[in-house]
Amino acid sequence: MRKLLGMLAGLAALAVTSLPANAVVVGTFGVNPTSAAGAFSNDPNGPGVGGLFTDFYTFDLVGASAFITIASATNTFAVGGINGPFGIQNFAAAIFETVGVPGGGDDILKFGPQVATLCASGFCQQLDGFGFLDPGSYYLQISGNAGSLAGYGGNLSVSEVPLPGAVWLFGSVVAGVAGAAKLKRLKAKRNAARLAVA
Repeated sequence: MRKLLGMLAGLAALAVTSLPANAVVVGTFGVNPTSAAGAFSNDPNGPGVGGLFTDFYTFDLVGASAFITIASATNTFAVGGINGPFGIQNFAAAIFETVGVPGGGDDILKFGPQVATLCASGFCQQLDGFGFLDPGSYYLQISGNAGSLAGYGGNLSVSEVPLPGAVWLFGSVVAGVAGAAKLKRLKAKRNAARLAVA
């Protein structure tokens, strides 16, 4: 089972990083996109046309700290499932740091590929994820094999976070918990010693 999962993950990575001839920038979110600026939807390859697609959505992060980046995308199908005209086979997403031209082959994979999972209703597939990115130029890559009537929509948003402070806060919390645990152990030993004397 582990071998099969490893092979599937490898194939998904290959599918995302092997760009078809129709890879194209279909949207630009701008600088430090909010959820309003990062909303997107697309009909891959155009109305009534299915097939392989790779769509890029570019964005830039400008600031002194790291950014938490959250992205999600959904493909819906009332009938036919993933293999029907409304579905997208191998629906996946990844975030790359741009080096030169988006999709030029020298970009740096930051997150993904994330492969879509079936929604609880069984009438859609969804992918989502989050992570920290440093200031720079990036793109969200969405790819798959679309049915002739397929489309998808989603959202990408970022929020600047004071990462050094967050690390310090985490360290303070860990130190505080460790100190409280040590104090509790010392009190337990003292109480045990009192009971032994009495």
